[in-house]
Amino acid sequence: MMTATEQQDTARLALAIGVVAAGSAVCLATYFAIQGPFGTINDLGNGVAGVLSAGLAWRLRRRLTGRTRDLAVGAAILGAGLTVTGSALVISDTTGFFLAGLVSSLGFAGIGTWLIALNRSDVAVAAWPKRLRLVGVAAGALMALGFISAPGILLRLDDMANAPWWVWIGSMGWLGTFVVYPAWAFWLAIVETRVAGRPIPLQGGSEA
Repeated sequence: MMTATEQQDTARLALAIGVVAAGSAVCLATYFAIQGPFGTINDLGNGVAGVLSAGLAWRLRRRLTGRTRDLAVGAAILGAGLTVTGSALVISDTTGFFLAGLVSSLGFAGIGTWLIALNRSDVAVAAWPKRLRLVGVAAGALMALGFISAPGILLRLDDMANAPWWVWIGSMGWLGTFVVYPAWAFWLAIVETRVAGRPIPLQGGSEA
């Protein structure tokens, strides 16, 4: 069983993800409008959102079972590592922003895979509103489009002007990362806060 305190902590973590991811999107838009340090803030925010997502995946790991849990949580943790790598690449000027963005996009695709599995789990079906779960699956599906861009990393594509068409399809994953995923996270924070006084059963045993 999850205690009220654990559910409140989950709500805070989800809220943090929503704030950071949405804030990163605002910083990116601001950077394109007026330049300044907002691009770097966006890069930092992407890495932080990835790390927070890995933390949420680990906290909610008992809401998945068996091999699905291992694969989904593993994908989220690996994805978080890639988001940090992508941010580090561009902040350190090791690569341009485009190639670094492909790396980060692949990382969020991994997180999207976990998000789909989580929102389709039996525990989520029992505990969360249907619309929340649908938003979570939609966010995860959009984020998973980042897998399409993965070959661009091997090709070291770092020129936006000459990027092939399929890379742009993969780039649609950012719509999930910057818009739908934060919306899901904010909603989850509200739901977890409201049910904090009504612990829900978890599959696979109690939280460690």
